[in-house]
Amino acid sequence: MNANPSCTPEPGWRIGVLFSRAGITQATETEHFYGTVLAIEEINAAGGVAGRPLDPVVHDPKGDANEYRKLAQHLLREDDVSVIFGCSTSSSRKAVLPVIERNNALLWYSSIHEGFEYSPNVIYTGAVPNQNSMQLAAWLLRHRGRRFFLVGADYIYPRESNRIMRDMVQEHGGEIVAEVYLPSDAGPADLESVVQDIEGVKPDVVFSTLIGRAARAFYTLYREHGIDPARIPIASLTMTEYETRMIGPALCGGHIVAASYVNTLDNDSNRRFLASWRTRFGALPASMWSEMAYNQVHLFALALARARTLDTEKLVAAVHAVEFDSPEGLLRIDPGNNHAILTPRIAVCRPDGAFDVVWESRSPIKPDPYLTAYGFSDFWIEGEAA
Repeated sequence: MNANPSCTPEPGWRIGVLFSRAGITQATETEHFYGTVLAIEEINAAGGVAGRPLDPVVHDPKGDANEYRKLAQHLLREDDVSVIFGCSTSSSRKAVLPVIERNNALLWYSSIHEGFEYSPNVIYTGAVPNQNSMQLAAWLLRHRGRRFFLVGADYIYPRESNRIMRDMVQEHGGEIVAEVYLPSDAGPADLESVVQDIEGVKPDVVFSTLIGRAARAFYTLYREHGIDPARIPIASLTMTEYETRMIGPALCGGHIVAASYVNTLDNDSNRRFLASWRTRFGALPASMWSEMAYNQVHLFALALARARTLDTEKLVAAVHAVEFDSPEGLLRIDPGNNHAILTPRIAVCRPDGAFDVVWESRSPIKPDPYLTAYGFSDFWIEGEAA
Protein backbone atom coordinates (compact mmCIF):
# COMPACT_ATOMS: atom_id res chain seq x y z
CA MET A 1 0.00 0.00 0.00
CA ASN A 2 1.29 3.47 -0.88
CA ALA A 3 1.70 5.44 2.37
CA ASN A 4 1.68 8.82 0.59
CA PRO A 5 -1.87 10.25 0.89
CA SER A 6 -1.26 12.52 -2.08
CA CYS A 7 -0.97 9.46 -4.30
CA THR A 8 -4.30 7.99 -3.21
CA PRO A 9 -6.65 8.05 -6.19
CA GLU A 10 -9.64 10.32 -5.84
CA PRO A 11 -12.97 8.50 -5.71
CA GLY A 12 -15.12 8.33 -8.82
CA TRP A 13 -18.14 10.51 -9.52
CA ARG A 14 -21.07 8.37 -8.33
CA ILE A 15 -24.09 8.47 -10.61
CA GLY A 16 -27.31 6.47 -10.64
CA VAL A 17 -28.63 4.52 -13.62
CA LEU A 18 -32.32 3.60 -13.47
CA PHE A 19 -33.57 1.87 -16.62
CA SER A 20 -35.75 -1.24 -16.94
CA ARG A 21 -34.33 -4.28 -18.67
CA ALA A 22 -37.50 -6.29 -18.06
CA GLY A 23 -41.20 -5.49 -18.32
CA ILE A 24 -43.35 -3.70 -20.89
CA THR A 25 -40.69 -1.19 -21.96
CA GLN A 26 -37.78 -3.64 -21.86
CA ALA A 27 -36.73 -3.03 -25.47
CA THR A 28 -36.72 0.76 -25.28
CA GLU A 29 -35.08 0.98 -21.87
CA THR A 30 -32.43 -1.59 -22.75
CA GLU A 31 -31.46 0.78 -25.55
CA HIS A 32 -31.34 3.67 -23.05
CA PHE A 33 -29.16 1.51 -20.84
CA TYR A 34 -26.74 0.53 -23.61
CA GLY A 35 -26.38 4.15 -24.77
CA THR A 36 -25.64 5.17 -21.19
CA VAL A 37 -23.09 2.36 -20.78
CA LEU A 38 -21.30 3.28 -24.01
CA ALA A 39 -20.95 6.94 -23.04
CA ILE A 40 -19.71 6.11 -19.53
CA GLU A 41 -17.12 3.72 -20.96
CA GLU A 42 -15.94 6.30 -23.52
CA ILE A 43 -15.61 9.01 -20.88
CA ASN A 44 -13.73 6.75 -18.47
CA ALA A 45 -11.43 5.46 -21.22
CA ALA A 46 -10.53 9.09 -21.97
CA GLY A 47 -9.53 9.67 -18.33
CA GLY A 48 -12.87 10.41 -16.72
CA VAL A 49 -13.83 13.92 -15.62
CA ALA A 50 -11.13 15.95 -13.90
CA GLY A 51 -9.14 12.74 -13.56
CA ARG A 52 -11.96 10.88 -11.81
CA PRO A 53 -14.02 8.11 -13.46
CA LEU A 54 -17.77 8.05 -13.62
CA ASP A 55 -18.87 5.43 -11.08
CA PRO A 56 -22.36 4.13 -11.98
CA VAL A 57 -24.71 2.54 -9.46
CA VAL A 58 -27.25 0.54 -11.46
CA HIS A 59 -30.76 -0.62 -10.55
CA ASP A 60 -33.48 -2.25 -12.66
CA PRO A 61 -37.08 -1.21 -11.81
CA LYS A 62 -38.50 -3.81 -14.27
CA GLY A 63 -41.07 -1.42 -15.69
CA ASP A 64 -42.93 -0.91 -12.40
CA ALA A 65 -43.71 2.71 -11.43
CA ASN A 66 -43.54 1.94 -7.71
CA GLU A 67 -40.13 0.35 -8.18
CA TYR A 68 -38.85 3.46 -9.96
CA ARG A 69 -39.89 5.53 -6.98
CA LYS A 70 -38.44 3.10 -4.41
CA LEU A 71 -35.18 2.65 -6.27
CA ALA A 72 -34.80 6.40 -6.80
CA GLN A 73 -35.13 6.81 -3.03
CA HIS A 74 -32.58 4.04 -2.52
CA LEU A 75 -30.10 5.66 -4.90
CA LEU A 76 -30.40 9.03 -3.18
CA ARG A 77 -30.51 7.87 0.43
CA GLU A 78 -28.54 4.62 0.51
CA ASP A 79 -26.21 4.73 -2.51
CA ASP A 80 -24.93 8.27 -1.97
CA VAL A 81 -26.06 9.40 -5.41
CA SER A 82 -27.42 12.84 -6.36
CA VAL A 83 -27.51 12.50 -10.16
CA ILE A 84 -29.69 9.87 -11.85
CA PHE A 85 -29.91 8.90 -15.51
CA GLY A 86 -33.17 7.08 -15.91
CA CYS A 87 -36.86 6.57 -16.63
CA SER A 88 -38.40 6.14 -20.06
CA THR A 89 -42.16 6.62 -19.86
CA SER A 90 -43.81 9.75 -18.49
CA SER A 91 -45.46 7.65 -15.81
CA SER A 92 -42.07 6.51 -14.51
CA ARG A 93 -40.69 10.04 -14.66
CA LYS A 94 -43.63 11.40 -12.71
CA ALA A 95 -43.25 8.59 -10.16
CA VAL A 96 -39.69 9.64 -9.31
CA LEU A 97 -40.05 13.41 -9.72
CA PRO A 98 -41.27 14.12 -6.14
CA VAL A 99 -38.36 12.08 -4.78
CA ILE A 100 -35.88 13.93 -6.99
CA GLU A 101 -37.23 17.35 -6.02
CA ARG A 102 -37.57 16.58 -2.31
CA ASN A 103 -33.88 15.60 -2.19
CA ASN A 104 -32.75 18.41 -4.52
CA ALA A 105 -31.20 15.81 -6.81
CA LEU A 106 -30.90 15.92 -10.62
CA LEU A 107 -32.66 13.57 -13.05
CA TRP A 108 -31.46 13.28 -16.65
CA TYR A 109 -34.43 12.18 -18.77
CA SER A 110 -33.69 11.15 -22.36
CA SER A 111 -37.12 10.16 -23.68
CA ILE A 112 -39.49 12.23 -25.75
CA HIS A 113 -42.45 13.39 -23.70
CA GLU A 114 -45.79 15.17 -23.96
CA GLY A 115 -44.56 18.48 -22.53
CA PHE A 116 -46.44 20.56 -19.97
CA GLU A 117 -43.75 19.98 -17.37
CA TYR A 118 -40.73 21.84 -16.08
CA SER A 119 -38.60 21.08 -13.05
CA PRO A 120 -35.34 22.76 -12.04
CA ASN A 121 -34.27 19.25 -10.99
CA VAL A 122 -34.65 17.61 -14.42
CA ILE A 123 -32.65 17.94 -17.63
CA TYR A 124 -34.94 16.84 -20.47
CA THR A 125 -32.94 15.75 -23.54
CA GLY A 126 -35.78 14.25 -25.61
CA ALA A 127 -38.16 16.08 -27.93
CA VAL A 128 -41.40 17.78 -26.87
CA PRO A 129 -44.45 18.29 -29.15
CA ASN A 130 -43.23 21.46 -30.88
CA GLN A 131 -40.18 19.41 -31.97
CA ASN A 132 -41.96 16.34 -33.34
CA SER A 133 -45.79 16.26 -33.21
CA MET A 134 -46.32 19.60 -34.92
CA GLN A 135 -44.01 18.77 -37.79
CA LEU A 136 -45.52 15.31 -38.15
CA ALA A 137 -49.07 16.68 -38.28
CA ALA A 138 -48.15 19.24 -40.93
CA TRP A 139 -46.29 16.70 -43.05
CA LEU A 140 -49.05 14.08 -42.83
CA LEU A 141 -51.78 16.58 -43.73
CA ARG A 142 -49.74 17.67 -46.72
CA HIS A 143 -48.56 14.28 -47.98
CA ARG A 144 -50.85 11.54 -46.65
CA GLY A 145 -54.36 12.96 -46.30
CA ARG A 146 -56.75 14.45 -43.76
CA ARG A 147 -58.47 11.49 -42.09
CA PHE A 148 -56.56 10.38 -38.95
CA PHE A 149 -57.12 7.32 -36.77
CA LEU A 150 -55.56 7.69 -33.30
CA VAL A 151 -54.63 4.68 -31.16
CA GLY A 152 -52.61 4.74 -27.97
CA ALA A 153 -51.77 3.20 -24.64
CA ASP A 154 -53.93 4.41 -21.76
CA TYR A 155 -51.62 6.68 -19.77
CA ILE A 156 -50.55 10.30 -19.76
CA TYR A 157 -48.06 10.42 -22.67
CA PRO A 158 -50.36 8.89 -25.31
CA ARG A 159 -53.44 10.79 -24.13
CA GLU A 160 -51.64 14.15 -24.13
CA SER A 161 -49.87 13.42 -27.43
CA ASN A 162 -53.15 12.44 -29.05
CA ARG A 163 -54.87 15.53 -27.64
CA ILE A 164 -52.20 17.72 -29.23
CA MET A 165 -52.40 15.82 -32.52
CA ARG A 166 -56.21 16.01 -32.50
CA ASP A 167 -56.18 19.76 -31.90
CA MET A 168 -53.66 20.43 -34.67
CA VAL A 169 -55.37 18.21 -37.20
CA GLN A 170 -58.84 19.59 -36.57
CA GLU A 171 -57.65 23.20 -36.55
CA HIS A 172 -56.12 22.75 -40.00
CA GLY A 173 -58.86 21.01 -41.93
CA GLY A 174 -58.32 17.42 -40.92
CA GLU A 175 -60.65 14.91 -39.27
CA ILE A 176 -60.18 12.44 -36.43
CA VAL A 177 -62.18 9.40 -37.52
CA ALA A 178 -61.49 7.42 -34.32
CA GLU A 179 -59.53 7.67 -31.06
CA VAL A 180 -58.91 4.41 -29.18
CA TYR A 181 -56.98 3.59 -25.99
CA LEU A 182 -55.74 0.18 -24.90
CA PRO A 183 -53.88 -1.12 -21.83
CA SER A 184 -50.13 -0.56 -22.03
CA ASP A 185 -49.61 -4.32 -22.44
CA ALA A 186 -52.66 -4.88 -24.64
CA GLY A 187 -53.34 -8.43 -25.71
CA PRO A 188 -54.12 -9.92 -29.14
CA ALA A 189 -57.90 -9.54 -28.88
CA ASP A 190 -57.72 -5.79 -28.20
CA LEU A 191 -55.22 -5.22 -30.99
CA GLU A 192 -57.21 -7.36 -33.42
CA SER A 193 -60.28 -5.24 -32.75
CA VAL A 194 -58.37 -2.03 -33.50
CA VAL A 195 -56.98 -3.38 -36.76
CA GLN A 196 -60.47 -4.45 -37.80
CA ASP A 197 -61.74 -0.95 -37.03
CA ILE A 198 -59.00 0.53 -39.21
CA GLU A 199 -60.00 -1.78 -42.05
CA GLY A 200 -63.58 -0.61 -41.70
CA VAL A 201 -62.94 3.12 -41.35
CA LYS A 202 -60.15 3.27 -43.97
CA PRO A 203 -58.35 6.40 -42.66
CA ASP A 204 -55.56 8.11 -44.56
CA VAL A 205 -53.11 7.54 -41.72
CA VAL A 206 -52.93 5.89 -38.29
CA PHE A 207 -51.17 7.82 -35.53
CA SER A 208 -49.99 5.29 -32.95
CA THR A 209 -48.84 6.01 -29.40
CA LEU A 210 -48.85 2.36 -28.39
CA ILE A 211 -45.69 1.25 -26.60
CA GLY A 212 -43.52 -1.81 -26.05
CA ARG A 213 -44.77 -5.29 -26.88
CA ALA A 214 -48.25 -4.05 -27.80
CA ALA A 215 -46.82 -1.62 -30.35
CA ARG A 216 -44.72 -4.33 -31.98
CA ALA A 217 -47.66 -6.74 -32.09
CA PHE A 218 -49.80 -3.99 -33.64
CA TYR A 219 -47.37 -3.54 -36.55
CA THR A 220 -47.29 -7.30 -37.11
CA LEU A 221 -51.10 -7.66 -37.11
CA TYR A 222 -51.38 -4.69 -39.44
CA ARG A 223 -49.52 -6.50 -42.20
CA GLU A 224 -51.11 -9.86 -41.41
CA HIS A 225 -54.43 -8.21 -42.21
CA GLY A 226 -53.02 -7.07 -45.53
CA ILE A 227 -53.14 -3.33 -44.84
CA ASP A 228 -50.63 -1.66 -47.16
CA PRO A 229 -48.48 1.06 -45.51
CA ALA A 230 -48.23 2.75 -48.90
CA ARG A 231 -52.00 3.30 -48.66
CA ILE A 232 -52.53 3.66 -44.88
CA PRO A 233 -49.21 4.11 -43.02
CA ILE A 234 -48.74 4.02 -39.27
CA ALA A 235 -47.10 7.25 -38.09
CA SER A 236 -45.33 7.26 -34.74
CA LEU A 237 -43.04 9.25 -32.50
CA THR A 238 -41.40 6.17 -31.02
CA MET A 239 -40.83 3.37 -33.54
CA THR A 240 -37.09 2.84 -34.06
CA GLU A 241 -34.54 0.64 -35.82
CA TYR A 242 -34.21 -1.77 -32.90
CA GLU A 243 -37.93 -2.47 -32.80
CA THR A 244 -38.27 -2.75 -36.59
CA ARG A 245 -35.69 -5.54 -36.35
CA MET A 246 -37.69 -7.21 -33.56
CA ILE A 247 -40.91 -6.96 -35.58
CA GLY A 248 -39.32 -7.96 -38.87
CA PRO A 249 -38.06 -5.20 -41.18
CA ALA A 250 -40.18 -6.30 -44.14
CA LEU A 251 -43.32 -5.75 -42.05
CA CYS A 252 -42.34 -2.16 -41.25
CA GLY A 253 -41.43 -0.77 -44.68
CA GLY A 254 -43.45 2.33 -45.51
CA HIS A 255 -44.34 3.32 -41.96
CA ILE A 256 -43.37 6.79 -40.68
CA VAL A 257 -41.58 8.21 -37.64
CA ALA A 258 -40.97 11.76 -36.44
CA ALA A 259 -37.68 11.88 -34.53
CA SER A 260 -34.60 14.03 -34.10
CA TYR A 261 -32.36 11.02 -34.84
CA VAL A 262 -32.30 8.04 -37.17
CA ASN A 263 -29.09 6.08 -37.62
CA THR A 264 -28.77 6.83 -41.34
CA LEU A 265 -27.83 10.48 -40.69
CA ASP A 266 -24.79 11.43 -42.75
CA ASN A 267 -22.39 13.37 -40.53
CA ASP A 268 -19.02 12.77 -38.90
CA SER A 269 -20.35 12.64 -35.34
CA ASN A 270 -22.87 9.96 -36.25
CA ARG A 271 -20.23 7.94 -38.06
CA ARG A 272 -18.01 8.04 -34.96
CA PHE A 273 -20.93 7.07 -32.73
CA LEU A 274 -21.95 4.15 -34.95
CA ALA A 275 -18.38 2.87 -35.16
CA SER A 276 -18.09 2.96 -31.36
CA TRP A 277 -21.54 1.38 -30.99
CA ARG A 278 -20.76 -1.49 -33.37
CA THR A 279 -17.44 -2.18 -31.67
CA ARG A 280 -19.23 -2.46 -28.33
CA PHE A 281 -22.58 -4.04 -29.30
CA GLY A 282 -22.02 -5.69 -32.66
CA ALA A 283 -24.99 -5.94 -35.01
CA LEU A 284 -27.50 -4.48 -32.55
CA PRO A 285 -28.82 -1.34 -34.29
CA ALA A 286 -28.47 2.05 -32.63
CA SER A 287 -31.60 4.19 -32.48
CA MET A 288 -32.85 7.45 -31.02
CA TRP A 289 -33.36 5.77 -27.63
CA SER A 290 -29.72 4.73 -27.35
CA GLU A 291 -28.44 7.91 -29.00
CA MET A 292 -30.35 10.29 -26.71
CA ALA A 293 -29.17 8.40 -23.62
CA TYR A 294 -25.60 8.46 -24.95
CA ASN A 295 -25.80 12.20 -25.68
CA GLN A 296 -26.95 13.20 -22.23
CA VAL A 297 -24.12 11.41 -20.42
CA HIS A 298 -21.58 13.20 -22.61
CA LEU A 299 -23.36 16.50 -22.02
CA PHE A 300 -23.31 15.81 -18.28
CA ALA A 301 -19.56 15.09 -18.41
CA LEU A 302 -18.91 18.41 -20.13
CA ALA A 303 -20.97 20.23 -17.51
CA LEU A 304 -19.27 18.35 -14.69
CA ALA A 305 -15.85 19.26 -16.06
CA ARG A 306 -16.92 22.89 -15.89
CA ALA A 307 -18.63 22.74 -12.47
CA ARG A 308 -16.23 20.27 -10.75
CA THR A 309 -19.08 19.40 -8.37
CA LEU A 310 -22.28 17.35 -8.28
CA ASP A 311 -24.09 20.18 -6.49
CA THR A 312 -27.40 20.42 -8.36
CA GLU A 313 -27.61 24.20 -8.78
CA LYS A 314 -23.98 24.55 -9.90
CA LEU A 315 -24.24 21.54 -12.22
CA VAL A 316 -27.44 22.83 -13.88
CA ALA A 317 -25.83 26.24 -14.39
CA ALA A 318 -22.89 24.50 -16.06
CA VAL A 319 -25.23 22.43 -18.28
CA HIS A 320 -26.64 25.69 -19.67
CA ALA A 321 -23.13 26.80 -20.67
CA VAL A 322 -21.93 23.72 -22.60
CA GLU A 323 -22.80 21.95 -25.84
CA PHE A 324 -22.11 18.50 -27.27
CA ASP A 325 -21.43 17.62 -30.91
CA SER A 326 -23.89 14.72 -30.89
CA PRO A 327 -24.73 12.20 -33.63
CA GLU A 328 -27.91 14.17 -34.46
CA GLY A 329 -26.28 17.61 -34.35
CA LEU A 330 -25.10 20.18 -31.84
CA LEU A 331 -26.91 19.51 -28.55
CA ARG A 332 -27.67 22.37 -26.15
CA ILE A 333 -30.07 22.83 -23.25
CA ASP A 334 -32.39 25.84 -23.15
CA PRO A 335 -31.76 27.61 -19.83
CA GLY A 336 -35.36 28.81 -19.77
CA ASN A 337 -36.89 25.34 -19.35
CA ASN A 338 -34.07 22.73 -19.12
CA HIS A 339 -35.19 21.07 -22.38
CA ALA A 340 -32.97 20.28 -25.36
CA ILE A 341 -32.76 22.36 -28.51
CA LEU A 342 -33.23 19.78 -31.30
CA THR A 343 -33.62 19.40 -35.07
CA PRO A 344 -36.94 17.75 -35.98
CA ARG A 345 -36.94 15.14 -38.74
CA ILE A 346 -39.49 12.90 -40.44
CA ALA A 347 -38.39 9.55 -41.85
CA VAL A 348 -39.95 6.61 -43.66
CA CYS A 349 -38.98 3.03 -42.86
CA ARG A 350 -37.23 1.04 -45.58
CA PRO A 351 -37.82 -2.69 -46.13
CA ASP A 352 -34.49 -3.36 -44.37
CA GLY A 353 -35.71 -1.65 -41.19
CA ALA A 354 -33.61 1.52 -41.50
CA PHE A 355 -35.17 4.95 -42.03
CA ASP A 356 -34.77 7.47 -44.83
CA VAL A 357 -35.21 11.11 -43.84
CA VAL A 358 -37.87 12.73 -46.05
CA TRP A 359 -37.99 16.08 -44.26
CA GLU A 360 -35.93 17.94 -41.70
CA SER A 361 -36.04 21.39 -40.17
CA ARG A 362 -33.66 23.92 -41.67
CA SER A 363 -32.35 24.70 -38.18
CA PRO A 364 -32.67 23.43 -34.60
CA ILE A 365 -35.94 24.24 -32.83
CA LYS A 366 -36.05 25.70 -29.33
CA PRO A 367 -38.20 23.61 -26.99
CA ASP A 368 -41.61 25.01 -26.06
CA PRO A 369 -42.96 22.38 -23.66
CA TYR A 370 -46.05 24.43 -22.84
CA LEU A 371 -46.81 25.25 -26.51
CA THR A 372 -46.93 28.94 -25.75
CA ALA A 373 -45.09 30.47 -28.69
CA TYR A 374 -44.78 28.22 -31.73
CA GLY A 375 -47.59 28.39 -34.26
CA PHE A 376 -48.47 25.55 -36.60
CA SER A 377 -48.14 27.97 -39.51
CA ASP A 378 -44.39 28.17 -38.93
CA PHE A 379 -44.06 24.50 -39.86
CA TRP A 380 -46.64 24.72 -42.58
CA ILE A 381 -44.69 27.50 -44.33
CA GLU A 382 -41.44 25.60 -43.93
CA GLY A 383 -43.10 22.48 -45.32
CA GLU A 384 -44.15 24.47 -48.38
CA ALA A 385 -40.59 25.42 -49.13
CA ALA A 386 -39.05 22.03 -48.31
